[in-house]
Amino acid sequence: MTPRQAATDVSDAGTAALAPSGRLRVAINVGNPILARLDPATGLPAGVSVDLARRLATRLGTALELVVYDAAGKSVEGVASGEADCGFFAIDPNRGETIAFTAPYVLIEGCYLVRTDSPIQDNSEVDQAGHTVVVGKGSAYDLFLTRTLGHASILRAPTSPAVVGTFMESDADVAAGVRQQLEMDARRLGGGLRLLDGRFMVIRQAMGTARDRGPKAAAWLAGFVEDAKADGFVAEALARHGIQGASVAPAA
Repeated sequence: MTPRQAATDVSDAGTAALAPSGRLRVAINVGNPILARLDPATGLPAGVSVDLARRLATRLGTALELVVYDAAGKSVEGVASGEADCGFFAIDPNRGETIAFTAPYVLIEGCYLVRTDSPIQDNSEVDQAGHTVVVGKGSAYDLFLTRTLGHASILRAPTSPAVVGTFMESDADVAAGVRQQLEMDARRLGGGLRLLDGRFMVIRQAMGTARDRGPKAAAWLAGFVEDAKADGFVAEALARHGIQGASVAPAA
């Protein structure tokens, strides 16, 4: 077998597993600005996850269809229901019931934001009776804090980009989300807000496909992610899009 034949066989196996229709449909969550956003000039999705989706379609030799969602929970549902073939998600055990994850390709910090005059000074002071934390509905932060907060209550904004707006319109005590999104919103609002030092979680961003696609699809996708980390593609994409505060995950 020639190298070209071997590559074709691998591509055919991946296409059959991940894109049986012959067209790769990839869920893109534009609610996470670290990885994807809508370009204000074109209205089209752009970012690290979009670059990875294009590379995956090229590897498979298929056309690419980007299925755009405005929230993480919706993108999970889209892949789990078969509306999309694969997508980009924060690893979470609840999502793992329907999604087969790869190892992470990017690590992102989850942080807390409070008002400048808040008495809360440390992450350890957040989980107290009477405190309310705003999170994006269905986000990794929502899932994590729902499991781990024992005393504070949770107020869910419709999407992650809406968290700070919901926080400002309410009497909630804390906003939780991606550090970069919180910093950007704090600057946009012109003061009166501050981030707590450190992080309350590390978000492990991975690719995933529906578990009912079977082990071959999951294994092929996992191999694709490891290649993208190892040959520098993920690092180059982060640099190309000017992403700070996110790092390439180590090899699986």
